[in-house]
Amino acid sequence: MATFLYKLGRFAFRRRHYIALFWAALLAAACVAAFNAPAAGSSSFSIPGIESQKAYDLLAQRSPGSSADGGSANVVFKAPAGEKMTDTDNKALVEQTVKELSKGPEVDSVTDPFTQRNAVSKDGTIAYAQVKYIAPAKELEDSTKDFLEKTVEESRDSGVTVEIGGDVLDESPESGIGEVIGVAVAAVVLVVTLGSLVAAGLPLLTALIGVGIGVAGITTLANALDLGDTTSILAMMLGLAVGIDYALFILSRYRDELAEGREREDAAGRATGTAGSAVVFAGLTVVIALVGLSVVDVPVLTKMGIAAACTVVLAVLIALTMMPAMIGYVGRKIQPAGKKSKRFAGRKAQENTEGKPNMGTRWGSFVVRRPAAVLVLGVVALGVMAVPVTQLQLGLGDDSTKAESTTQRKAYDLLSEGFGPGFNGPLMIVVDTKDSSDPKAAATTVTDEIKGLKDVATISPAQFNKAGDTATITVIPDSKPSSTQTEDLVHAIRDKADGIEADTDARVLVSGTTAMNIDFSQKLTDALVPYLALVVGLAFLLLMLVFRSILVPLKAALGFLLSVLAALGAVVAVFQWGWLAGLLGVEETGPIMSMVPIFMIGVVFGLAMDYEVFLVTRMREAYVHGEEPKQAVVNGFKHSARVVTAAAIIMMCVFAGFISSSSSMIKMMGVGLAAAVCFDAFIVRMAIVPAVLALLGKSAWWLPKWLDRALPNVDVEGERLRTQDQHQSENTQAPSNEPQPERQPVLVGTGALRKPTEAEPQAAYASTGSADPVPATGGPSIAGQVRDAEGTGVDGATLTLTSLTGRQLGRTVTRSDGRYSMPTPGSGSYILTAAADGHQPRAATLEVGDGPLAYDVLLGGTSGPDDAGLPRAR
Repeated sequence: MATFLYKLGRFAFRRRHYIALFWAALLAAACVAAFNAPAAGSSSFSIPGIESQKAYDLLAQRSPGSSADGGSANVVFKAPAGEKMTDTDNKALVEQTVKELSKGPEVDSVTDPFTQRNAVSKDGTIAYAQVKYIAPAKELEDSTKDFLEKTVEESRDSGVTVEIGGDVLDESPESGIGEVIGVAVAAVVLVVTLGSLVAAGLPLLTALIGVGIGVAGITTLANALDLGDTTSILAMMLGLAVGIDYALFILSRYRDELAEGREREDAAGRATGTAGSAVVFAGLTVVIALVGLSVVDVPVLTKMGIAAACTVVLAVLIALTMMPAMIGYVGRKIQPAGKKSKRFAGRKAQENTEGKPNMGTRWGSFVVRRPAAVLVLGVVALGVMAVPVTQLQLGLGDDSTKAESTTQRKAYDLLSEGFGPGFNGPLMIVVDTKDSSDPKAAATTVTDEIKGLKDVATISPAQFNKAGDTATITVIPDSKPSSTQTEDLVHAIRDKADGIEADTDARVLVSGTTAMNIDFSQKLTDALVPYLALVVGLAFLLLMLVFRSILVPLKAALGFLLSVLAALGAVVAVFQWGWLAGLLGVEETGPIMSMVPIFMIGVVFGLAMDYEVFLVTRMREAYVHGEEPKQAVVNGFKHSARVVTAAAIIMMCVFAGFISSSSSMIKMMGVGLAAAVCFDAFIVRMAIVPAVLALLGKSAWWLPKWLDRALPNVDVEGERLRTQDQHQSENTQAPSNEPQPERQPVLVGTGALRKPTEAEPQAAYASTGSADPVPATGGPSIAGQVRDAEGTGVDGATLTLTSLTGRQLGRTVTRSDGRYSMPTPGSGSYILTAAADGHQPRAATLEVGDGPLAYDVLLGGTSGPDDAGLPRAR
């Protein structure tokens, strides 16, 4: 994979005009299609397999013209203090309002509270009229809603309190200024991390292009695929977060490659081949988690997951192609790692930090010195944060969770005051009497059985359809819809159903919004274990391919569980318990939206594996190249901690920006995902993971030999790129038959301060007019041959290029004939160290100009002359 992505990165760098044109054209086409697409209708909330859904389907089949799915509004009246709604003037007002409402557009029916049973409270102070519409609430015209609000407003002039409840006035979720602030903060983090406005702008640009295409595509297909309002917002949330992060990882690796002296096109290719491979696997884990939501068998959740997964795929593709192309456009405006533009860091500041261990190195060293303490502290901290999960309550949300200033919330409170807390959550009992010999007697039996149950406030007489084979009975619980007492009542009615069917041949089904809530929550709970098994199992196999280990993927999965439990704990603490509710703009506490936990689990798992892949691949890369396990952990932090930290902060800012949304679900997702990224990145991946790896040592990277042979080698670290480079270098630098120019011995390094003597045959030789092949780049570079005292090329000698302050800039190994080539970051002074088994190491100071420098090294044996004056290899 690394080889393919390397070629793709170089292609995108060279053909950047075509790449940019392609994505720009795709964005334009998506925007045009979205602009001309039909408006999205009402997204159906069907949940196959649950009893409440079966009841709705039965009613739709037996009473097709009943507008069962039409919108409804409860117009609630409350008399002024000291008066009743049955007073002449107030009663006349209600009747006039009902008459006016019946004239409204798209109205199916309007009930008169004075002719409808149980529509006036016992004390006579509160009454309500129900308005039914022929179309679902979200498909109603704006003029219909305006007429309803205008009619009610005119009724208020009489002094009677009039409020509107129901779903008619529900609006599509709106985004707030928070998203803009989140992106702005992410931009600041990018500037600080990359040290350049130009470099910081690239991840933002590529992410916005991906999000634009994704959201436009969702808008285009919303009507045809019946996509919900929150689908595009969730896709935008994820697309921005992963799009910025994926581009940042590739750009950061590109700067590392530049720091090692690679030419820009080659550096872009290598960044795409190495970091790009990690991006592909990280993106795959997110996609697996999102597409895996389909196992829950809830269409709306499946569509949300697939739409978000498509946006993530776009983010991956754009990072792999658009980022190398944009790198090609900006050229030298992006500095190598460790260097910042003069605007952000002066030359003196750079010199002061040269050679000093970075924060990642210091933190990694601290963790591997005290792994047990860090591990225990991290696990305990996440465990404490997860405690609120034990009080988790699920629901679909209703008017009780709206702000107290809204008319829907006021209407909800008035109905609870006048008719009891259970009035806002009625249960609809559907009786299928098609096979019953006496349908009316069967319906009466059902009514009598339910009357005798605990927690029943009122029950209405059975209402039959035209065919007389289906009856509906409305039951008002004595408790509020979200209470455990109401849930117990639903189960009690269903327990009676089998006995009733045996006696009357009538099938009894419990439905209604409250029953739908209960069934949906139970369905999600039942699907949780299969979903986790599928997603974690597939991701485990994927990570096993990446890390060639069993314990590392296992540790990653366990760390994810800690993260998601702690994040869910934060959601419960804020939205149920009210902690920091005012600060986060949460006006009302209540149950957690039923879809939030399982959707969070899918997203958090994918994001957690992102950081696992980006951080641990660098550790494995160091380990397979011979470093000790603990040192490999430190090395991984040295190269990845800064960029992973920046990526986590960016993702937190993006998610936190959606807390300002008007949608309860989006607000919960914003808080939950921001908390999850914080916990996972900074506690699990940056503390618990290195602590576990340090404790496990070499065992962490153990993989049975038979399994190692069976698993394909995906080469995330780009090992094949190094092998390919060596073969290409051998082919391009084969010995020539042309006569070689005479090489004159030039003493370099500290030894150059003394005159060369016969006692110093091991001094390095250099020439500037050599016809030897040099790196294909033609830029600043060093090439030559490493020979022993007899003039034979030394195979496998290691050459290391460092700065004058000791910072390693590059490393290569000689071929079988002792030849080598190595690009340099630019012109200037460098130290080249050569070492080989059986030979004493040599180091020399070289002055490289704007072009290639031909440089040969002569190594002596272990018993050679004294080499005092030549600096030892570092």
